[in-house]
Amino acid sequence: MSSILITGATSGIGKALTKLCAAKGYSVIACGRNQHVLDELAQDPNIQTLTFDVTELAQVKTALQDVKVDIAVLNAGVCEYVDVEDFEADMFQRVFSANFFGVVNCVNGLLPNMTKGNQLVVVDSLARLLPFTRSQAYGASKAAVHYFTKSMQVDLAGTGIIVQSASPGFVETPLTDKNDFEMPMKIPVEQAVEALLDGIEKQHASIYFPKGFSLMLRILSILPSWLKVAISKKFKNKQ
Repeated sequence: MSSILITGATSGIGKALTKLCAAKGYSVIACGRNQHVLDELAQDPNIQTLTFDVTELAQVKTALQDVKVDIAVLNAGVCEYVDVEDFEADMFQRVFSANFFGVVNCVNGLLPNMTKGNQLVVVDSLARLLPFTRSQAYGASKAAVHYFTKSMQVDLAGTGIIVQSASPGFVETPLTDKNDFEMPMKIPVEQAVEALLDGIEKQHASIYFPKGFSLMLRILSILPSWLKVAISKKFKNKQ
């Protein structure tokens, strides 16, 4: 039975992936801060839990120091939107603390125990591909995460550790439920985690879902910067 660790396991994609993996026979370590949800998940015999905050390095080190798993999925993250008329630098600190440094902290904790054949899966976002309105903090953090992941692919290439990036689009989760704008091609979380797990099992270096939306954004992302900005302005005007 393969083992898989999942951060952000108490909500959204992380919670759905935890349940899917357990149903498929994986030995799951579900990680999060919400003890009530973790206790509920632990009712499944295939799920163990760890309680820690990914933004707190000391907690992460303590929680992960003895953890050895076949697959680690670093999924925990937050989203806050920028109001340029009430610009708040502290928001950027919060978003990067969870989305970027949360990943760095977990890699710091997991990497010493990872060996050849293990998989490190880092979840970023398709939001990193275009300069979307109000996404300065979230999009920048996910772009940083993606760059970090691809650079880790380079430096871990000789170790046999498989590094994978996962870039979701709009998925029906409590996080996106808070959005007050149109979310094109949004998919159910169950569909999202099926695609994610399929990519993990096939060891794709880059995992994108949903396919249609991700293909469209990837094509747009290769356009000149001035054109990407112009397109993003049109998206803004529609909201």
